[in-house]
Amino acid sequence: MITELSIRNFAIIEALSISFDKGLTVLSGETGAGKSIIIDAIHLLVGGRGSAEFVRHGSEKAEIEGLFQLDDPNHPCFAKANEFGIELEDGMAILRRDISSNGKSVCRINGKLVTISTLREIGSTLIDIHGQHEHQELMDETMHLSLLDQFGGEKISSALNEYQYVYHAYEQKIKQLKNLSENDQQMAHRLDLIQFQLDEIRTADLKLNEDEELLEEKRKLSNFERVYDSLQSGYNGLQGEYKGLDWIGLVMGHIQNAAELDPSFKELAESVSNSFYQLEDAARTIRNEMDFLEYDPARLAEIEDRLNEINQLKRKYGKTAEEILEYASKIEEEIETLLNKETHIDQLEKEIASLRKDLLIEAEELSALRKISAQNLTKLIHKELKELYMEKTVFEVQFVRNTESFMRNGMDKGEFYLSTNPGEPLKPLSKIASGGELSRIMLALKSIFSKHQGVTSIIFDEVDTGVSGRVAQAIAEKIHKVAVNSQVLCISHLPQVAAMADTHLYIAKNIIEGRTKTTVKSLNESEKIKEIGRMISGVEITELTKEHAKELLQLAEQLKIH
Repeated sequence: MITELSIRNFAIIEALSISFDKGLTVLSGETGAGKSIIIDAIHLLVGGRGSAEFVRHGSEKAEIEGLFQLDDPNHPCFAKANEFGIELEDGMAILRRDISSNGKSVCRINGKLVTISTLREIGSTLIDIHGQHEHQELMDETMHLSLLDQFGGEKISSALNEYQYVYHAYEQKIKQLKNLSENDQQMAHRLDLIQFQLDEIRTADLKLNEDEELLEEKRKLSNFERVYDSLQSGYNGLQGEYKGLDWIGLVMGHIQNAAELDPSFKELAESVSNSFYQLEDAARTIRNEMDFLEYDPARLAEIEDRLNEINQLKRKYGKTAEEILEYASKIEEEIETLLNKETHIDQLEKEIASLRKDLLIEAEELSALRKISAQNLTKLIHKELKELYMEKTVFEVQFVRNTESFMRNGMDKGEFYLSTNPGEPLKPLSKIASGGELSRIMLALKSIFSKHQGVTSIIFDEVDTGVSGRVAQAIAEKIHKVAVNSQVLCISHLPQVAAMADTHLYIAKNIIEGRTKTTVKSLNESEKIKEIGRMISGVEITELTKEHAKELLQLAEQLKIH
């Protein structure tokens, strides 16, 4: 959920910091106080379209920052953030967007600069803003099948995974067949090219790790003089002009004499003796190594030529000898396939036919589960609509079977249809006119899908417009029901909705030093009564109005318990 929101120099807001809690938060206030501006700021924070018009007059830039706390480790935001290389430490996502006076935006997530499209993708997993005139996910018919699959839970998820596993194998075979079925001229050109490449690699007679071994040998030959001089100096120190071993031998004799006179020096004498004999062996080894060391300039030139040849192959076929040999093996298989194209085409066609049968079985199973899920969803939505006094509304999930080809998500296209009045035909949900009816339909759908979508926060921007009386009360209860599973922020002018709030924020604007400033205040119990009274009666608040407001709050508390 969103826990903190900071806004600076945005529209009429100079500086504002708001803390949000779980459950239902209602934002109310006079028209023009800045309620929708706060929602606009959140919309921009999660990737909405921005412009210089949002920057407060006289300021260089508008700044919006929000902190989101993710309690569920399986929240889709984690996978999406990981996709873009963004770490969400302690389940926190900090989104920031600056809009300059020239209209340019700078976006950050947890301090990392991101594009607006990245901000939008990650933001879509955190916030779902639903306004009366906006087409959100539920209004997008291309998303309906996905929503139905989410509603269907583990059974559909498992069946879809099985289908997609076979579908992936089927697509691979189709691609291979298409490549083999290209025109003969293209195939001949391809065959000539890879045959030339294979001959070039074979002629080079490359060995595994040969390049590394040659580099090591080159290093030794290039350092021959320095190695020989070092060994020569070491040998001279031991047995040459410096006579190091002679001196150590003299020391050994003296310590042995001391040990014969005093046994306590026996261990020291043995240590010196061992060192003398080890150094004597080392001197012989150095001498032998020097005898076998040989500088061969012809071999060095040969190595240089061979490394140049290998580097030429690397530029064409791989970064290492291993990669070059792997490429050779790959094109050797391709040559065999092209030379025996007809045989391979026949084999691929048989494999594709077999996969089509398997795919059809998986698709049929998936379709059957979706139809069962659609029936369950229909029952639940009819129940929700009845509670919103739309008992005559008919909801239906209509499927269209794609018989010509398989799709990534099956053979079905699913879309939500509605008829709001008896005798009227069912129409696509996306064609339903906006207004009070649409508000209730969307709330009914949200009540069900909010449990399955995993969106952190849902924002309703005056979705209760155009309703009153018992419908208003039903909408208030439905919004609170959505808030049980998701944090809900709601701009409302309905006292029934305000009474159901877990947190009530009052938005006001004041003229200070000739400039309009917006303020936000969290209302206590007595202030809630006063504000709900204002929403009931308008400007004048009477004792009767206050009593009515108290009654609404008491009723709301009872409804929350049940």
